Amino acid sequence: MTKPSFSMCDAGTMSKPCIICVAITGSLPTKAHNPAVPITVAEQVESTHEAFEAGATIVHAHVRNEDESPSSDPEKFAALKEGVEKHCPGMIIQFSTGGRSGAGRTRGGMLPLRPDMASLSVGSNNFPTRVYENPPDLVDWLAAEMRKHDIKPEIEAFDLSHILKAREMADKGQLTGTPYVQFVMGVKNAMPVDRDVFDYYIHTVHRLFGKDAPWCAAGIGAHQLTLNEWAIAAGGHARTGLEDNVRLDRGTLAPGNAALVRRAAEICERNDRPVATWQEARRILGLRSTESTGHGRTA
Repeated sequence: MTKPSFSMCDAGTMSKPCIICVAITGSLPTKAHNPAVPITVAEQVESTHEAFEAGATIVHAHVRNEDESPSSDPEKFAALKEGVEKHCPGMIIQFSTGGRSGAGRTRGGMLPLRPDMASLSVGSNNFPTRVYENPPDLVDWLAAEMRKHDIKPEIEAFDLSHILKAREMADKGQLTGTPYVQFVMGVKNAMPVDRDVFDYYIHTVHRLFGKDAPWCAAGIGAHQLTLNEWAIAAGGHARTGLEDNVRLDRGTLAPGNAALVRRAAEICERNDRPVATWQEARRILGLRSTESTGHGRTA
């Protein structure tokens, strides 16, 4: 008996717009890895604008110090937010509350700036050389801050248990609306890139949050392309960008974030999935409206 695939698409999936998220910088890649990695706020705004024009409608943002080390400085986040709002009107701004840029509540010090979204890791797991710690009291505090400031969390699922934790938090009223879950695969010592697991993740999201619940997938390093292909073909949304992968292929550095976005957009085209405009992305994710107008792609 053949095992069913949970990611089989119905006819409606093929016409569903695909949201492309660009993770522009992260905490680890430096210009030594790829000179195109944007470090300063000005570089980040320019790179985000290029990615926006290429099709990205969410920017996942970290900030850096002058020495390229990760930072959690709210002033840097404020400057980045201002620049993106000016040059990429309507784009969804998502701040990272990840653990490499700060400890404890400093990880959420920028949330009063009210970005549209923020990443929320709801459980701990292993990273290549350390434990990525997300203790329950910190997770609860970050979730409360996001509710307080009307920020939609993106649930970063490094493990199946994180999806179930999101359901528990939603039942307790700690999350509003339908959670947006992102599967993160390919981090060394965490969840590897496994198709059966990926399919079961989709099944679990649909079982816990409904068949129309939006979800996304991110692959690390060379796995970025694989996860883009899997997610787009299965009706989900896609994350790309230099945070996760600095190369187009083994021998070619990506010339910028926009090149990785264009590659994801080409996968959308091959799968008859239109790339979501920022208006469509906001509707899909249930985000607050924006009065931003001006340049950029429109519905």
